[in-house]
Amino acid sequence: MSVSDQRGIPTTAADANGQQINPGVLRWARETAGLTLDEAAQRLGLTTSARSSAADKLADIESGRRAPSVAQLLRAATIYRRPLVVFYLAEPPVPGERGEDFRTTGAQVTPRDNAILDALLRDLRARQQLLRAMLEDEEEAGPLAFVRTADVGDDPTRVAAAIRSCIGVTLRAQREAKGPEPLFALLRAAAELIGVYVLLLGDLGSHHSDIGENVFRGVAIADNVAPFIVINDNDAQAARSFTLLHELAHIWLGASGVSGPLAGPGPNKVENFCNEVASELLLPASELADSGAIRGADFRTVLRATEELARAWNVSQSLVTYRYLRRGWISHQMAGELFGYFADRLRRFKQQNRASRDSEDTGPSYYIVRRHRLGRALLDVVRRGLQGDVITHTKAAKILGVSPASVGPLLARPGAA
Repeated sequence: MSVSDQRGIPTTAADANGQQINPGVLRWARETAGLTLDEAAQRLGLTTSARSSAADKLADIESGRRAPSVAQLLRAATIYRRPLVVFYLAEPPVPGERGEDFRTTGAQVTPRDNAILDALLRDLRARQQLLRAMLEDEEEAGPLAFVRTADVGDDPTRVAAAIRSCIGVTLRAQREAKGPEPLFALLRAAAELIGVYVLLLGDLGSHHSDIGENVFRGVAIADNVAPFIVINDNDAQAARSFTLLHELAHIWLGASGVSGPLAGPGPNKVENFCNEVASELLLPASELADSGAIRGADFRTVLRATEELARAWNVSQSLVTYRYLRRGWISHQMAGELFGYFADRLRRFKQQNRASRDSEDTGPSYYIVRRHRLGRALLDVVRRGLQGDVITHTKAAKILGVSPASVGPLLARPGAA
């Protein structure tokens, strides 16, 4: 069944499950994949009959005169290199809507890395748009006041104070957290309470598509109804709190985009600003006592100093290194050596952890991991949408990024994450 506009031109068609598909999105996906009707029809497995050619059949699907089958949609998702959820959007995504690339990518980031990242970002944006549409259907949904309230010309200390006031996390609470993981949980819960959805994503659904922390650290979608923050869960635990607050600063700026690893100041003003805001929130300048032992010290001495301060504040040694560099206590050369050391250490740790995991084949269940990655806020709002008949079971699955069969078990524990 299709829905037509006043001119009689179909604007939507239903798939086999009765979910509405916009034929214009299917046409957009093919065209942006660089395929003609003939090429796409052949790759989709459409055949020519006595009544119509394969290309004509695809043209009928793209115009809404013929409904696509589920199998055809699945093949289209693979051939067009688009997440399945894109086909259920009301309109094709606006070019550039995924935001700016704030990374300073090095030679270690390959074209394949960026292709996988791009697929992740497309999927993420599609899910965010579906969630936003759901929230707009709820009477209580409204714009969030803090989005786009800062500017890169502002004092980072003032913006950090504004964020702290909004999320309500004190310095004392940060220091009393029992390690980097509890600190991240504290900050994540606070961000979700003000209406920001915080997800942990580092692949396209399997470890075969893992995206390294050198490719991206975080993503911000600075939407004023459903702002998203995504943190690469392949990164170190100690780095996640910084990434969360860095991306929160992006939302305060209204600057959507993807961010890379923490290093010294670079050419991008937005990234520098967000680094300063996140640094001030996690390790305030007022709490940094000048140490004569650091100035001009050797590598091992500075390394020990970063370890002690990082442990005291439940943060990463990279952040401490960044703070030392910005205050002029260590040189750019020393900072570069430290950043390289931390990256190599993380790489060795991940290799050892992967080998141990593969040999033992143990770990938390699929649903425990999924709940943690999706976050309590997203799980709760989707659960509420289902209970209030605001969204269908199929759309709930698309927002959560799981199969329809997994939605029930995933939401079975109210409030669990």
